[in-house]
Order: sequence, then structure tokens, then C-alpha cells
Amino acid sequence: TGVLLLPGMWLPLHVFEPRYRALVADAREGPRVIAMVQPVVARQDNSPPPDAAAENPDVYPVGCLGRLERCDETPDGRYVIALKGLSRFRCREELPLLKGYRRVVADYDEFSGDLHESDAQLDAERLKRALQQFGERAHLPFDLAKLEAVPGIFLLNGLCMSLPFAPAEKQALLEAPTPLARERILLGLMGMGLDNEAAREPQVPPTLN
Repeated sequence: TGVLLLPGMWLPLHVFEPRYRALVADAREGPRVIAMVQPVVARQDNSPPPDAAAENPDVYPVGCLGRLERCDETPDGRYVIALKGLSRFRCREELPLLKGYRRVVADYDEFSGDLHESDAQLDAERLKRALQQFGERAHLPFDLAKLEAVPGIFLLNGLCMSLPFAPAEKQALLEAPTPLARERILLGLMGMGLDNEAAREPQVPPTLN
């Protein structure tokens, strides 16, 4: 819930639930790709009870495929991994579980432009001005000087992934057909200020659990 991966961006994850440890192990030995999707109904899936049974909630039809760029295994069998976003996809069919983890037939056709997103020309200064105003309203300090050298597309996608918007708003950013459409949605969300529910939720490192 609330965790977004976009093309060209990096996502660190801490993996400790058995079925997702199996997923990472298989990805590491195979195609080195893992898909990220959000559940339709927001869940506290970053910190389930230790004895909670594995669930398979309904998920949004659009997610993003990530390449397993880093994979460190801890002595107790957990993984610390980093995914790099490759392309969004649409789930066409869900396959039977494998070792407890979920698999889908993915269709990438409508997102062919994702492979060339780094070529998109965006106004980074406009994004930084909007971010400064958003931070002032939401009482979130941002060091804009550290963003000076960040190209517009990476600034856009980084803000979409990291700002504390509601899960449905994150999904809208993910599903935007083009970077310019994603920028318009982001600017609109920043103009509305911080969502009350998102403001109450603690921001914790993402996990696959």
C-alpha cells in the first residue's frame, strides 16, 4: 500500500515474509525481475502480525516491473534488495500461486513509451517551485539545493514515489499515460496540500511481507 515504482527509478525493499523470500530467490536465479502492484483496498501490509496468514487481496490492474539490481541476503534468510523500474504493465490474467507468491500474465503494449521516458523534457524549476509551496503548506522541510542537478523526469518520478499522497492518488500517478500527464496530476496534488489520512500515517521503509 502506497509504495510506487516508476520507470528508471530505484526502490529499496526489505523482504522477510517466506513467500516473498521465495520470490526473491527465484528472481535472483532466473529473470531477475519482480513486479510491484498496490492492493485496491489500503492495508497495513508493511507490518502484519507475526502469525498472520498470507492473504491475496484484490490488486490494481496496472503495476510496474522492476529489475533486481541489488540482492543481499542476511544471515537469518531475509533479503535487502533494490529494484530499478523498467516498464509499467497491465495484468491480463493471474496464474496459480508458486511457492506462495503471486504471478500474472503481464501486457506491456500500452506502455511502450516507458522505455524512453528518460528522453522526456520537463520543467524542473516549475516542479521545485511547486514542491517548495507544498512543503510550506504541509510543514515538510525540503532542501531544494540538493535537487539542482536532478533532471526533470527523475525529479518528477522521484516526487511521485516519495511524497506522502494517499494510495489511490499514487495509483493515479502510476497510471498517467505520459510523463506530462503525470506532471499535471502531481502539480494538482501538490496544490491541494497534504492528504489528512496520509499525514497521520507514519512513513516507514517499504517491505515485501
